[in-house]
Amino acid sequence: MTDTPPAVDPPVLRKSLGVLDGVAIAASSTAATTSIGIGLGVTAGVVGLHLPAIMLLAFLPVLGIAGAYTRLNRVEPNAGNGYVWVGRSLNPWLGFMVGWVSIVATVAFLAYTTAVTGSALIQLAGDAGLHRLGGLDLDPGSTAQTTAVGIVVLVAVTLTAVTGVRKAARLQGWLLVFEYVVLLGFCGYGIVTGPHDFSLSWFDPFAVPSPTALAQGLLLSVFCYWGFEAAFTVTEEVRDPRDASRAGFTTLFTMLALFLLGSVAFQRVLSEEELAGHGAEGLAFFGERLADQPLAVLPLVALMFSAVASLQAGVIPAARGMFAMSRDRTLGPVWSKVSPRYGTPAAGTLLIGALAAAVATLALVIPRLADMIMATVSAVGIVVALSYALTALAAAVRFRGLLREDWREGMRAVVVPTLSALSLLGLGGYLGWSFYTSADHFEVSADNGWFLLATPLAMIASGFVAAAWARWVRKSSYFRTGQGTSADAMEAELVVPR
Repeated sequence: MTDTPPAVDPPVLRKSLGVLDGVAIAASSTAATTSIGIGLGVTAGVVGLHLPAIMLLAFLPVLGIAGAYTRLNRVEPNAGNGYVWVGRSLNPWLGFMVGWVSIVATVAFLAYTTAVTGSALIQLAGDAGLHRLGGLDLDPGSTAQTTAVGIVVLVAVTLTAVTGVRKAARLQGWLLVFEYVVLLGFCGYGIVTGPHDFSLSWFDPFAVPSPTALAQGLLLSVFCYWGFEAAFTVTEEVRDPRDASRAGFTTLFTMLALFLLGSVAFQRVLSEEELAGHGAEGLAFFGERLADQPLAVLPLVALMFSAVASLQAGVIPAARGMFAMSRDRTLGPVWSKVSPRYGTPAAGTLLIGALAAAVATLALVIPRLADMIMATVSAVGIVVALSYALTALAAAVRFRGLLREDWREGMRAVVVPTLSALSLLGLGGYLGWSFYTSADHFEVSADNGWFLLATPLAMIASGFVAAAWARWVRKSSYFRTGQGTSADAMEAELVVPR
């Protein structure tokens, strides 16, 4: 008789977080200050002076997606969230792809945020009178310089994330307090004193120049909201899983308020040409228009703090996603090793930081920071829309029985997520087609449609290659059952808790 090997308990993360910690992680991951300081200028270059309209319109499907996350997390809290939920309710291959593209998108986000952080630090050095270092002229628009400086910061915040998620959350919380005080002060002052007249047309989405501009603007805005789900990636580390949902919704509505405030303030203070023309230096320029030094430097400091916090907040959910996938043997065992001292996936966190640094270095083939940002945001926007849409459809399938039991609950649990998913899929498809038809050759450039389309397609294709390896080489049972392991190694309930 062959002895049956003893069952091995799945690795468990340490429960140490409350709802405020979840808000700090999710808000830092969403990075409102970075999105306002950089994303508004990029989006204005597409939609013109209609930023408030785009931010409001993009919020609606994201709110439906957040509702889907909340219901699924209530039934099955799991660090892998969409990877497990889509795999169980739709298809394991799609579930793996959701987990994979979320991680790849996060690594791409970390790579460009690395450069943003370096740019903010170099701008601060310039404001302090340091314009040359070792015979080198410091340039906040140079990807080489900004990436080098940013990688140093990335290493530091990765090491902090290794030593404990609660310590990281507390650091992010203090950075957020400073950021929001500066944002509220400068944006409020800009709304009151800005030289450009307020116009209700700013809130009219029908005034956007073209359908393509509307689609691209919406995806750019969805990207700005991206990160609220970081609250759900630490759901196994919060004391009460419901705190993850509370943190996610709190973050989302806070982002909406800040984005509306920021977009109106920017359009009151800056012209359309100024908005679109300053890219990564938009928040610093905004501050200089409103105040003299040294007060004018405060928005730039806030941008730097936001970038630092979002670097750390990006490392945390990516490591948790890969932890969940490794726990199911769809990725290698190194990702699910939990540090006995810190209770975190320490090795995986270090590897995520190293991957982001490597991608940031590879991105140096794009010579200007603004091109790097535009290319990354456009690519990530499509894969984020796809990931969100599939997770929402998983919720609709999981809770479809509510349509017969309670039509009100059915509307919230099935119809709203489905409509949100379809809108995001439609936007992604339309934007992908517009990229395809906008060019007749391939070129590594932020304004080449084939390059912008090839980047998200490469992310998705690499996911199916990795899935095939996990299915037939690693022989993960995930592809037979679609069920991920939970912290307690128990199957999830398939009914809606009353």
